[in-house]
Amino acid sequence: MRIAFDAQLIFEKQKTGIGWTSEHILKNIIKEFNNEYYLNYYTFHKAREKKKIVEEYIDLGYKLKKCVYLPNYLYKRAWNVIPIPYSRLFGNKAQITQFFNYDVPPGVNGKAVTFIYDMVYRAFPETIDQKNKKMLDYNLSVACKRADHIITISEFSKNEIIKYMQVEENKVSIMPCGVDTSIYHVNYTETEVQTVKRKYGITGDYLLYLGTLEPRKNIERLIKAYALLIERLHDAPLLVLAGKKGWMYDKILSLVEFYNLQEKIIFTGYIEAAEAPKLLKGSLLFVFPSIYEGFGIPPLEAMACGTPVVVSNQASMPEVIGDAGYYIDPYQVEDICDALQTLLGNDNLRKELSKKGISRAKEFTWSSAVNKLMKIYNKLVWDEGKS
Repeated sequence: MRIAFDAQLIFEKQKTGIGWTSEHILKNIIKEFNNEYYLNYYTFHKAREKKKIVEEYIDLGYKLKKCVYLPNYLYKRAWNVIPIPYSRLFGNKAQITQFFNYDVPPGVNGKAVTFIYDMVYRAFPETIDQKNKKMLDYNLSVACKRADHIITISEFSKNEIIKYMQVEENKVSIMPCGVDTSIYHVNYTETEVQTVKRKYGITGDYLLYLGTLEPRKNIERLIKAYALLIERLHDAPLLVLAGKKGWMYDKILSLVEFYNLQEKIIFTGYIEAAEAPKLLKGSLLFVFPSIYEGFGIPPLEAMACGTPVVVSNQASMPEVIGDAGYYIDPYQVEDICDALQTLLGNDNLRKELSKKGISRAKEFTWSSAVNKLMKIYNKLVWDEGKS
């Protein structure tokens, strides 16, 4: 089979969930299955920088398809006005072309497959910048029409896509994400953990949130719950908020100042991939009070590192975490605080959740993910040949 991947996300310097998902799929699928694989990418800007990044993929066995005529962003702006076929830029050999970030351009040769990870912009429009919402409304509508198939990452997200985008159920398949256990594991030494802690000025015990700092992650209620925890437990551990700044980040900073928690809450900024598991391993608890997730990789990664997790009882979280997490109502500040206080005061419960978490995380592998993906591709190509 000839499979092409639209590879723009591998060039992101500060990857988040979608970027890491694309990278893990690309690196694992070529190891599992013997096919002809292509990376499609644009070299109009930063060609030398991109060349260094793709060398790793060349070594894995990918063939490169480069568009030198125009940058990706310009093509995306133009394709709904001047529908230049994607095949004119990248050729017409592929039987499957996979897009990782919901966009589907016109004129894709073979079957066009796209990922749609969640419907947060429809379910919680107040958590999204309104300009982005309008763009998503239009682009996702077009993508759902152009795509031959849609892949999402949980049963919850599949139901949301069917509900909001009015697509047929058989057009949407599920590929749960995985955990890279070569990185996320329990075997980091105390020295390795302390090195990362010193870098970010963390002393003693700490609670950890890791992810983008944006409204849907519910950081404001977490800060309010932490302020309440400080009232109850004057010696409560530090709270570390790790991740890059998102939309409305200033409101989070203002809330920390309002509660006078500047000495108790640490902002690390974006955490590099090599440091994240050590920070997770060293934390007493991982706290993830997100209102809405299509999957929620960070709690799984924390669980793989042996850290007990406090998670929202909303959206995909119960489907992914199972009985291995301590659930909270993310809308109730006191409930979040109660959970933190309960777990901080109960070593046995933390150990039990740690054990369950390690076991649960092992159920989600990237090998399993790409096997599900390949079954979808085979069905699409086989059905075409059959017809």
